[in-house]
Parts: sequence; C-alpha cells; structure tokens
Amino acid sequence: MKKNVGNIDRVLRILVAAFLGYLIFSGTLVLSSLLGIIALIIAVIFGFTGIVGWCAIYQLFGASTCPVKQ
Repeated sequence: MKKNVGNIDRVLRILVAAFLGYLIFSGTLVLSSLLGIIALIIAVIFGFTGIVGWCAIYQLFGASTCPVKQ
C-alpha cells in the first residue's frame, strides 16, 4: 500500500480519533446509543488511517494529501 495521507492529515485524524475516544470512554457518548457506535467506528478508522498513512477512500478516488516526491 502506497501512502496517500500526508503528515498534517495524519495528525488531524489521530487527534479526531483521540477526541472521539475520550468522549466515548469518559461516558459523554454511550456505546449503547447509535451515536456512540458511529463515533467509535469513526475513531477506529481515523486512528488506523492516521497511523498507517493509507486511506482506502483516497485510493478509490485517486486522491492524496502526501507531498509529491521528486
């Protein structure tokens, strides 16, 4: 998998994942609610793509936030 998520995008994804994780584990968002489940799924996806540096949706549409290496 070729990286297609740039550094700023990766940091933002990890921050969003951490914030959603905080809301879930602090009890603000309850996992028994639909909103809590959606937040958990988004947090896991954003955390994974932020750590790995590859996004399937970017790949599908041919997008990339990585700087072009010359």
